[in-house]
Amino acid sequence: MKSLKDYLSQAKKEKWAVGHFNFSTTDQLKAFVEVAQELKSPIMVATSEGEAKFIGWPQAKALVRSFQSLGAPVFLNADHHKSWESTKMAIDAGYDTVLIDGSKLPYEENVALTKKIVDYARSVNPDMSVEGELGYLKGESQIQEQVEISEADYTKPDQAKDFVEQTGVDRLAIVFGNIHGIVTKQAERLDLNVLQAVAATVPNTVLVLHGASGLPADDIKAAIERGISNIHINTELRVAYLEALKEAVQKNPQQTTPYKFLARSFEATKQLISEKLQLFGSVGKIN
Repeated sequence: MKSLKDYLSQAKKEKWAVGHFNFSTTDQLKAFVEVAQELKSPIMVATSEGEAKFIGWPQAKALVRSFQSLGAPVFLNADHHKSWESTKMAIDAGYDTVLIDGSKLPYEENVALTKKIVDYARSVNPDMSVEGELGYLKGESQIQEQVEISEADYTKPDQAKDFVEQTGVDRLAIVFGNIHGIVTKQAERLDLNVLQAVAATVPNTVLVLHGASGLPADDIKAAIERGISNIHINTELRVAYLEALKEAVQKNPQQTTPYKFLARSFEATKQLISEKLQLFGSVGKIN
């Protein structure tokens, strides 16, 4: 099987994106992998710090490894880990890749923490892909009425170049109008000029779009065309899972068997993942 770096490099060259999806239950993960295998698409799956604490770092890796052993093109990421301690736990547990998110720290502290993680990750696994984040990505992974967006929070192209040079990250999560979560009383708009400017300064770095839930398909396609090669979806998955679960329970409130009342959520998750992988252009990339 190709490595994650191989697929990301291919995506960057061919202008498609590797999908990244968070899970906190085994049925979510199983749904992700089944669709990836059916569509012959590589995927990244992830646990945030909260999700990893709920599942367990070693347990999350064991679950993903069980699918990898069958040849599934799936890679486990530690998503938005914000401290040395939690990120080291993921690396030591055998995660395939990590995102150290020091974006809320002062710039030099973000650089220092990110470089520390890069150096440690490479000492454990020289081929590990490490992601850093630059720019302040606002919002939460939930439904919100609106989130204030300021151009002051956007990733600065010159700073992105300096950040990559100092830290040695393989992937860079950037901010150019994107937010975490879904907004109901606000039109989310990506600044593609900022994206293009950043891409020009770090031509050899994989650029990552976080907070893609709720973005119009045309915006996502435009972002891929201009340099995005990795896209994160979480809130949409949570909403689809919860709505399907509510529907199942309301339809049959006497049902007490989990795999039966979770079946609708499982299928809703598969449907959404299928739509996203087709949108990202990653279908059929597994030879």
